[in-house]
Amino acid sequence: MRNTAKITTAVLAAGALTLGLSACGSDKDSASSSDKSGPLVVAASPVPHAEILNFVKKNLAKKAGLDLEVKEFQDYIVPNTATEDGSVDANYFQNQPYLDDFNKKRGTHIVPVVTVHLEPLGLYSHKVKSSDALKSGATVAVPNDAVNEARALKLLASKGLITLKDGVGNEATPQDISK
Repeated sequence: MRNTAKITTAVLAAGALTLGLSACGSDKDSASSSDKSGPLVVAASPVPHAEILNFVKKNLAKKAGLDLEVKEFQDYIVPNTATEDGSVDANYFQNQPYLDDFNKKRGTHIVPVVTVHLEPLGLYSHKVKSSDALKSGATVAVPNDAVNEARALKLLASKGLITLKDGVGNEATPQDISK
């Protein structure tokens, strides 16, 4: 079952790339993105996005007539700024709410061509085996971008570990923790 999901994801990624993922770039870089002579350069986070793209490159791209170059980035800012400035053709790592927030806060013009799967969010620890075993006053790390930070806070609230102020929804921040 796991291999089926991996292959399905890879095939969908290949299809998306073949259909013109390069349109993810900014409108103001249309001159550079209209040059189709080189490879399609896609920025990605290492896991799982670059892994998926490298699977596509190795197993599917040639048959689809796609010359694919994968550039890995360790953060979630540079892939978008590189897409905006045209140093890569596209990127593959973010969900729509993150992209909307990024464009709004940074004045970028990146547009989606296809939607990307939403990464699972969970509680991870080497010492604590369940959310019930988390002691009061424990320190918990959450993502440092607004969208995924809110997702993490909502997850903690759903497990009864924190209480959020009423109505904060997808805009939740640590300041919205009421207890």
